[in-house]
Amino acid sequence: MHVSQENAASTSPRTENSKDEGQRAGRVVLLYTTFPSADAAKAAGRALVESGMAACVNIFPGITAIYIWEGKVEEGQEAAMIIKTGRQRAEHVLAELKRLHPYSLPARLVLSVEGGGADFLDWIVGQTGAPSGRP
Repeated sequence: MHVSQENAASTSPRTENSKDEGQRAGRVVLLYTTFPSADAAKAAGRALVESGMAACVNIFPGITAIYIWEGKVEEGQEAAMIIKTGRQRAEHVLAELKRLHPYSLPARLVLSVEGGGADFLDWIVGQTGAPSGRP
């Protein structure tokens, strides 16, 4: 993940304290999901980023999933994805993930963020705001 120093400096104050950090962090969430392949994850991730619903996605191919499906223990290879977005977008991203997903019951979890770099948190919120033309 690369954000130029110029962009980072222009979007956030240089001082960070725990109260400000907590307030910023509360505006950001991570979503976790899995896909049957890295290619499927890339297609969905690109759609989320291009639409402005996600600031960034990270894809982790080659994970092993062990789970119970229809009463039977299953094991398979998947690609995990972490989606960085603003809290205001979480419900919309969950719905879009379900629409884009090949699974009938995709894993879709919203994870709270407790802290982080103020410049990075501000960047996520800025990227996932709702400018005109974006849902």
